Amino acid sequence: MIDHVLGRPSVKSRRLQVLAVLSFWSFYLFRGHKHGPPFIRLFSRFATKALTTWQTVLITLMYLYTARNFSSLIGIASPEPMSGMYTPSYYRATWVLTALDAGFWTAMKIKTKWLRDFASIIFTAFYLVAAEQADEKVRKVRGTVTVEHLRVSWNKGTTPYVAFFQNLVRPRFMKWPPREMRIKRPSSSDYSEDIHAWLYWDGTIEELKICNKIILDIPGGGFVAMNPRTNDDKLLCWAARTRIPVVSIDYKKAPEYPYPCALNECYDIYASIVRSKGKCIGLSGDVVPHVIVTGDSAGGNLAAAMTLMVIESGSTPSRRFTGQAYLPPPIGLILFYPALDMNIGNWMSDEQMALIQDRRDRVANRDIMRSKSAQYTELAGTPARESPDEVGGGTSRLSSPDSDGDASTALQLSQTTSPNPDLPLPEYSHATTSAAALAKTTDTSATATATGTTTTGASHRPAHLKTRLATSSMISYFNDRVLTPELMRAMIVLYIGPHNRPDFATDYLLSPILAPDTLLEQFPKTIFLTGECDPLVDDTVIFAGRLRRVKREAHRRKRYQSSRSLHLEALRTDGFSDDEFDVKDFVEVILLPGISHGFLQFPTVFPDAWGLFDRASQWMIDLFRDEEIRERDEERAMQRAGEKGAAERQQRESRERDGTASGTDDDGIFLTMGGSRAQKKAAARKAHSQATSFGSGTRENGQTTTEIEAGTGTGTGKEIAESWVIPDDQYAEKKKEAKQRKKSRVEHTANDLGRLRSSEDLLGRRMQGIAGGLTRLMENDDEYGE
Repeated sequence: MIDHVLGRPSVKSRRLQVLAVLSFWSFYLFRGHKHGPPFIRLFSRFATKALTTWQTVLITLMYLYTARNFSSLIGIASPEPMSGMYTPSYYRATWVLTALDAGFWTAMKIKTKWLRDFASIIFTAFYLVAAEQADEKVRKVRGTVTVEHLRVSWNKGTTPYVAFFQNLVRPRFMKWPPREMRIKRPSSSDYSEDIHAWLYWDGTIEELKICNKIILDIPGGGFVAMNPRTNDDKLLCWAARTRIPVVSIDYKKAPEYPYPCALNECYDIYASIVRSKGKCIGLSGDVVPHVIVTGDSAGGNLAAAMTLMVIESGSTPSRRFTGQAYLPPPIGLILFYPALDMNIGNWMSDEQMALIQDRRDRVANRDIMRSKSAQYTELAGTPARESPDEVGGGTSRLSSPDSDGDASTALQLSQTTSPNPDLPLPEYSHATTSAAALAKTTDTSATATATGTTTTGASHRPAHLKTRLATSSMISYFNDRVLTPELMRAMIVLYIGPHNRPDFATDYLLSPILAPDTLLEQFPKTIFLTGECDPLVDDTVIFAGRLRRVKREAHRRKRYQSSRSLHLEALRTDGFSDDEFDVKDFVEVILLPGISHGFLQFPTVFPDAWGLFDRASQWMIDLFRDEEIRERDEERAMQRAGEKGAAERQQRESRERDGTASGTDDDGIFLTMGGSRAQKKAAARKAHSQATSFGSGTRENGQTTTEIEAGTGTGTGKEIAESWVIPDDQYAEKKKEAKQRKKSRVEHTANDLGRLRSSEDLLGRRMQGIAGGLTRLMENDDEYGE
């Protein structure tokens, strides 16, 4: 109370208050009357005869507990903001993590290491019981968080007691422990010191040499903490399931090494692996290995930015002049809850909302569209009016002020679309102008038009937007139990450093979400796995939307150019459909309902993560398999083209020797230049047909390369990992399996969406959790899934 009276909240004043209270009552116990002041001595003597000491202590504790929870007993307690936000398993995991953070932060000032580690566990046990005190402790620390707090919290997995418990619970994946290694930078790098990394490989050195595939992992940790050993659970699982070496980068952390030091390390290690053909990590060095890049949280940011740097390498003469050579991009990216936008904003722009509302991506983004469209109406306590452009097809139920609809129609619709006539319908809560105002505006406009005059009101009128107002996920989930705005602010400030001032609007290596379309067009297939309640979920959705749009436009442009070169007038006139374009060949987004950030970091307390590890392992196996099939198709297509060309040359030479060469040969296009215009068109069509058959790798069973490349695979990792090389006699069967994998992946994704509590109300649930309690629209607060 002293700090409140002084008007200066301080830990020191609170400590003085506690010491003063304890000193006063301690003095009274020694020098005062044993039955207390005169007015309660009679009651004290009676209680002493009727109650034992144990009963007195127990009654005192019961009284304190009752007084503390009195508001809950009589039903006037504050609402629980986390009610219904997370799944039960994830909420239990956050309870344990909060207790660990509170315990470790309480003991972090103890100087002796062994005593500090032991005290951290003791305090954690206390905070597991006193969960409310743990929440309060964590909330206050995060308000004044420092880099030491972040590192103590996120590196606690490396402390002896926590590491022992994790090793006790973790299954035994490998018989070989991870190996620390140092990788030299390429000669073109501006840095000279070696890069530290860890190799996860369940095999011998001799077995490692014959590998031609690598999984390159970039761990998260807010750019300031967490080395690869804090991710042992997932890395050991991936190495065992895929039978592929996993290299995890131990990049230098901020603030000692701010942006772009970590990014350059990731790029240099990728360049070293590619240019040395894997020899720098123990491979034979005979062929350039295929690389899949993974990253979570901050590691997802570095993985995406590194891929952009790889795509840019050697792309212009000036870059080649400075020593940058071309680097093949990775064959795929797998990003877990990535942080792709360092410019934290409160509101989503029109362009960002348009990416989410693309009609062709409604199935993937339906939940997000519904929630963002209903944010204001739920905050105001009025019924939401869905926009067909945001949640489905059809005709709009409300006329837009800019449309030519009749005002009476708008008035009639506004009177019939309210689901509950008892709820108020204030004018400011409507997505469009109110019906009365719209009718008044229409009458005024009609009068002005009839008289030939125009009137302009003096009141300010906001511009009509194409999309509804929508808050970003960072603001929507500002009370997240894992990633709060205070932590995001601290991470970004520490990562950028005190002497850098990047342009947040254009620096796409800092914020990959800003990458230009020319680079995204060359981006490899990317798979996103993010929690639905993650404050960073908008980064995933927007970046995936940009990738879909760019890849689709590139596909249409390529078809147009192909038709133009082959004079296919009918195709260019009728337009290009997207029937042959499968977006899952380029982008896949998996959103987990009721899950927030960092769910792969603590499988010990969140068992669902083990299944996600296996799922990610299968994605990696499928990506490698699809790349192998694609290369085999290209090789066979080139071989067939070469054989056909050799046969045609032999045939032409034979006819020339016999003097039978003719300009009317129908077997090829070499002797048709002197023919008629009709002959030229016929030859062009035939050449296009031949090129299509060569390029698509048509086989006897009718399957093409496109069908194989679309396969994503659902077979077990053990079956695929046992034999990476496809024998020729099994080629047709493998292509058939790839086609079946594609069909299974589509069905699997549909089942994932079907498991949502309401697949049409993702962002509705987001805003329901934020504003439902205020507007009295949400009941059964204490139950999950209601």
